[in-house]
Amino acid sequence: MGNSDEEDDYMSMFIAEPTKPQQETSIQRRARKEREAEIRGRVKSKAEKQADEAAAREAALAKSLDSSNKGFKMMEKLGFKPGDTLGATKHARAEPIHLVIKEDRGGIGLDTEKKRKFREQVEHEAKRVKADEGEYRERIRLEREEKRREGQILNAQKVAERLDNEAKDVAVLGEVSNTEPEAQGKSSDTQRASEPSQSINVLWRGLVRRRLEKERERRMRYDLTQSLSRLPTYEDPDEDENYRLALGKENKWSSLEEELEEEDPELDEFNGLPSDQRLGRLVLYMRDTHHYCFWCKYQYPDGSMDGCPGTTEDDHD
Repeated sequence: MGNSDEEDDYMSMFIAEPTKPQQETSIQRRARKEREAEIRGRVKSKAEKQADEAAAREAALAKSLDSSNKGFKMMEKLGFKPGDTLGATKHARAEPIHLVIKEDRGGIGLDTEKKRKFREQVEHEAKRVKADEGEYRERIRLEREEKRREGQILNAQKVAERLDNEAKDVAVLGEVSNTEPEAQGKSSDTQRASEPSQSINVLWRGLVRRRLEKERERRMRYDLTQSLSRLPTYEDPDEDENYRLALGKENKWSSLEEELEEEDPELDEFNGLPSDQRLGRLVLYMRDTHHYCFWCKYQYPDGSMDGCPGTTEDDHD
């Protein structure tokens, strides 16, 4: 049995009476009426009127026609039923055409024309960007191919020069076979060193000239280094050449300078050819003259060159 003090005494509980709505005073009523009159009497702005008109128009357009509408009755007589589509095809229109209200001074169809031109411009720009990307890739590919072919030309020039020098050495050694062994080894080198660049085959003449230019630069740097370590000496420009030769003052590199300064139209014409033509001429020269295939990297014993698949790089793939 529980404690009586802890039990709720429902008889002594206070129940509040419901509050009555407070009656509006005369001052409050007058202020409310003034606010309502001000709202009713305020003239709406042009923007507000246009917004109200647009809202009312959209509400009217969104509302379906009822059976009492004359237009709806005419459509029913033509066979239309509520919920059906207009037309006999599969893709017949199920909703009415959306009404677009013109609010500017542009002529009919102007917006459509602007959209069409804008769409064409966007498509043209996309095609141009795609074409530029394709041209860029093609240009990079051609540049890499040209660089690779120039390297092949350099290697072919070195091989052609070596083959030609070896053939000349064999001929020279045959002529001096009765001389001393040391003279046999020096004769071919001396002959090549004294040979003017104009007499070198144009196919690798550019290689020889570039080699001479590097040699000239090396000698100029060497002479400059040596001159800094010695006292300057006076050189008379009117001094006799024989006298300068007797004193050991001759210019050792004058012939090299003159040779490099000379114009070479034949070499310029060869260098002006496309890289594939220059490489092709080198390959054919080595095949016809030395029976050597640049792509096989092999010198055949005779001109038939049995076993060589062809004259181009693609033939050797």
